[in-house]
Amino acid sequence: MSDDPLSPGADSAARRARLGVAGLFTVNGLGYPSVVPWLPAIKSHLELSNAALGTAIAAMPLGALLTGMLAGPLIARFGSGRTAVVCSLLSAWTLPVVALAPNWWVLAAALFVIGSADTWSDSAMNVHGLRVQRRYGRSIINTFHAVWSVAAVTGGLVGSVAIGAGLPLLVHLAGVALALTALAVGSSRLLLDGPEHAERADGHGLDGGRTRPAAGALGLLAALGVLLMLAAAVEDAAASWGGVYLRDEIGTAAFLAGLPFVACQTSMTLGRLAGDRLTDAFGAAAVARTGLLLSAAGLAGALLLPNAVTTVVGFGLCGLGVATLFPLTLAAAGEIPGVRSGDGVAAVSWLARLGFLAFPPLVGLVADTASLRVGLALIPVAALAGACLAWSLRPQPAGRA
Repeated sequence: MSDDPLSPGADSAARRARLGVAGLFTVNGLGYPSVVPWLPAIKSHLELSNAALGTAIAAMPLGALLTGMLAGPLIARFGSGRTAVVCSLLSAWTLPVVALAPNWWVLAAALFVIGSADTWSDSAMNVHGLRVQRRYGRSIINTFHAVWSVAAVTGGLVGSVAIGAGLPLLVHLAGVALALTALAVGSSRLLLDGPEHAERADGHGLDGGRTRPAAGALGLLAALGVLLMLAAAVEDAAASWGGVYLRDEIGTAAFLAGLPFVACQTSMTLGRLAGDRLTDAFGAAAVARTGLLLSAAGLAGALLLPNAVTTVVGFGLCGLGVATLFPLTLAAAGEIPGVRSGDGVAAVSWLARLGFLAFPPLVGLVADTASLRVGLALIPVAALAGACLAWSLRPQPAGRA
């Protein structure tokens, strides 16, 4: 089959849907990352401590954790495409509320809503992406996540440019919301029709009613969820703490605060562009294990040799190492025999939000007690623990789970 991203081996509906799903990943990628470069400024404006900022950021995964399991029923009731589009719009129009927040409570509430909408749209667009992947007959899920990474880098860069140009935060985020609305509506016209299980070989057993996953399937879902939780902690470190660490611990200028996040997402994009070929060559488990070890070594080296260059490089290696973890883990969850794709992806995504929930305030608390450098030492430990769970990414033949 052709390596062309719009391979003629797929039918025209699949090729259109691939563009539509890529559009939804772009919307999701541009959203919260547009806020990330502003976090140091928001911290200063609202006079927040490290722990307070970390706790406010944790409202996003808290919202996702409390409401994330609704994604499966929403996808089953309304379809993955419609769910992804509507929730993307909700998230986009909560961004200006972040800019208007007068205190910690409003900031945390806005991030809570963004977290809830994000987990629903994230699960839905991944499920729809798996439908398209099955029609292609080869792995393309990493490409969608590469698109997300490009969008996230773009969001981070545009936010940094907006800060450097003196653009007001509200003007920036309102403009982002308008652009995301146009893209989400346009993407909705390209998505697949039909039931969510239509392309699955075992779809005949997933077409209605409640499913009762076997004990093996539940255990595999738990292992995948913990793996993704640890990977989330590694990936989130650059977004939540990279800018603050570079400014407060290293002492760089404010306009450079977005560089750790940009380096992380740029490296992640490169890793995801190569992810499908690497997975086909070495297997998902080996790719994930090697990547997590690379993340641990990269950030540990940056913390041991603290300066601006090693910090940016260290966070970049973190992104490269976890590049394939989200696409491969969500794909594995969506293909567990006897489990609906929407339920599998939603369950693993829900468990993964514990990483986003627990690690920002934990790092912040350690930072306030000792230093942010010491707090960030928790991230390499999480990467090493994740490497021990990479076995859960091995394909599961029908009947095994």
